[in-house]
Amino acid sequence: MNYPQIEHHGAKDGVTGSCHQLRMNAANSLLIDCGLFQGNDASIPGEPGADRLNIEFPLDTIKALVATHVHIDHVGRIPYLLAAGFDGPILCSEPSAKLLPIVLEDAFKLGFSRDRAKIEQYIQLVEQRVIALPYKHWFTLTDTDELVARIRLQRAGHILGSAYVEIDLAYPKTGQSKRVVFSGDFGAPHAPFLMPPESPERADILVLESTYGDRLHEDRQNRRKRLEAVIEQALEDQGTVLIPAFSIGRTQELLYELEEIIHTRLNDASAPVGASSLANKNYPGTDHANWPELPIILDSPLASRFTEAYRSLKPFWNQEAHDRIQSGRRPLAFEQLITIDSHSDHQRIVNHLAQTARPAIVIAGGGMCSGGRIVNYLKAMLGDKRHNVLFVGYQAKGTRGHAIQSYGSKGGYVDLDGERIDIRAGITSIGGYSAHADQKGLVEFVTGMQQWPSEIRVVHGEQGAKRALADNLEARYVEGEKKLKIMR
Repeated sequence: MNYPQIEHHGAKDGVTGSCHQLRMNAANSLLIDCGLFQGNDASIPGEPGADRLNIEFPLDTIKALVATHVHIDHVGRIPYLLAAGFDGPILCSEPSAKLLPIVLEDAFKLGFSRDRAKIEQYIQLVEQRVIALPYKHWFTLTDTDELVARIRLQRAGHILGSAYVEIDLAYPKTGQSKRVVFSGDFGAPHAPFLMPPESPERADILVLESTYGDRLHEDRQNRRKRLEAVIEQALEDQGTVLIPAFSIGRTQELLYELEEIIHTRLNDASAPVGASSLANKNYPGTDHANWPELPIILDSPLASRFTEAYRSLKPFWNQEAHDRIQSGRRPLAFEQLITIDSHSDHQRIVNHLAQTARPAIVIAGGGMCSGGRIVNYLKAMLGDKRHNVLFVGYQAKGTRGHAIQSYGSKGGYVDLDGERIDIRAGITSIGGYSAHADQKGLVEFVTGMQQWPSEIRVVHGEQGAKRALADNLEARYVEGEKKLKIMR
């Protein structure tokens, strides 16, 4: 049997549940990610409601797990992997090593137990397994007469700590060697906080994500203008902008951008100044809020924990973010930011915003609207045309977010906790805030290599996105007179 071989245990025919096994030889394999299935991906075709949490592949040859980053669709099945008997190390970047226990604690609570003693025992086990790898440094997995395998993590620009994985394989007895690269989730350029990703020098085999393989994103300047326009509309309508946000990555980038917008407005001579009254959660709700006084409400305890962790990871921020800090600004702790922790405060804010004419921006947990605190806001406000729902992230098919995004502008409805809600609020999507690279970025990741891969496996995308990206790559290879085996 020829090696290496790759088996896909998730995200081969969908967008979520990333999990790939690299068989390096008969006795040694490596697992890259072990993520949760979401939306329609959570059910096996032909088997409605099928449980896709169980680990149904053998673990006997798996020597290590590599976590490319800590989003739940890449690491959410790790508790089940450990329960199935995996006892190897978990390799990840240094920032991910700090963030991963927070994610897995939440996953453990949802899937196993809320008992504090059991949670602490489990997190201690996870932390003992984690090996934090510096970017750009080779780490030896195995070194024998049969196989020499090394791994290196490079910045992927998706979220803080995200990495693509280079795996160098050498077979001393045959003199053969292969370089295999897994993109993980590859990021868009110029993302807040993040240093831009660079293409690897080479790859023989590339496993490439394709979430937005069929489209191009707005640039950062344009997306900011659109964000401002949505909020201006909210100010005019005396309504709330609801932003369903993933707890890590998107939330922190939004706060960073909102701080910049407010900072600019505060320095505008025509803008009123002062927002100190908003620092208290019990802010008044009867007056008209202008830009500098607009409350930015972060209503997600998990997102708050990640935001605090982001602040502690300043050494990994890019130069732009460091410049803001040095100028005295606080991009993740500005004055207008109100953090909601307790459930009672959450319920009070929902009722307050639904009943009063007070413009606000709410970033609430539940990125695809299938759970989390965003659902209560949607139940209270989705039927009111004063409000707006702003999607800044991917909405998987089968999720409530996808339904709202697809049918909201057509006068549709959505079922929330068994209640039919007619969609009267404005629905807006800004693709430029995606943490994923678009088609152009993905193609440039490939063509930026000195040695283009001869085999590409396109994964982590819907069929149309995978097909469009594969077609574009094939055309580029024809132009470059290079051979390509592509699997989609």
